[in-house]
Amino acid sequence: MKIINLKKFIRGVVLIFLIIFGISLFITHSSYSYNSKKYISIYVAKGDTLWSIATDLKNTNYYKEKDIRYIISDIKEINNLKNSNISDGDKLLVPTI
Repeated sequence: MKIINLKKFIRGVVLIFLIIFGISLFITHSSYSYNSKKYISIYVAKGDTLWSIATDLKNTNYYKEKDIRYIISDIKEINNLKNSNISDGDKLLVPTI
């Protein structure tokens, strides 16, 4: 094989290497591992609301620096709650480190 235009050949080779490099970066940054959360159970006491529970959880390492509304939304999602209604004795799962 005879290379007629060396400049185009080098440009093509560099382009192919850049494409391969970009694809390899994308693939290596993908993580397929599953990082499971650990949960603890808490029981709702008389007078507790999701807001008061979230306020208490704000001081934990898991929710440090998080907004109360985010914590409430997370608790609702974890426990499959459609609304904020909770009753005495309800068992709620909350994440822990």
